[in-house]
Amino acid sequence: MKSIFYPANERGTSDHGWLKANFSFSFASYYNPDKVQFGALRVLNDDIIAEGMGFGAHPHDNMEIITIPLSGALEHKDSMGNTGVIHAGEVQVMSAGTGVQHSEYNHSKTEAANTLQIWLFPRERNVEPRYDQKSFTNAFKQNELTTLISPEKNGDALWINQDATFAMGAFDAAQTINYNISRPENGAYIFVLEGSVKINDQILNKKDALGVYDTSSIVIDTQESTRLLIIDVPML
Repeated sequence: MKSIFYPANERGTSDHGWLKANFSFSFASYYNPDKVQFGALRVLNDDIIAEGMGFGAHPHDNMEIITIPLSGALEHKDSMGNTGVIHAGEVQVMSAGTGVQHSEYNHSKTEAANTLQIWLFPRERNVEPRYDQKSFTNAFKQNELTTLISPEKNGDALWINQDATFAMGAFDAAQTINYNISRPENGAYIFVLEGSVKINDQILNKKDALGVYDTSSIVIDTQESTRLLIIDVPML
């Protein structure tokens, strides 16, 4: 097994007043040649968006874009005619494909929103753009991983145009999570949202991450009450 440690305090940062962003990978004005991507995972931005503020209409193409609100809610509008609000406990996916424009704003006028925006390189380029969102609030169970995203069109998870799987869960202290990587060519990026875990003698605290590859499985031991996200992606 090979691994890459991504400490939270080494992430790129940007403070625009209304937007405070942390970049796990090179993005915008932040560039680190050692942190450009992890396999098909190209962007993981941990954004805090001030009340009533957000991103105006802007274009994307040939990227799988996943938005996961950790707290608060975002208003979404796109050139495909989709409008709506995505809340914490929900997940949004957008296959940009041949091209799409969208905007997103903090839905609240009184509280900041914390969201993850994640980009994956697609399996196929120039597909027809597509949008979907789903609530997983009733699917989450303590001490279990819930699959949020998969490459399969039929199932309880959202699907994307990539051989990738996203799983999230909240765990008590002293739990052992045995995670099997979905495909031989994939690796896994473990991102700690809250708490602390141990993987192969490496301690990960809040917002730390570990990229693991050249293995078929991972053992994760929680050190305290923990919430984590596992992004299982082709290593390209």
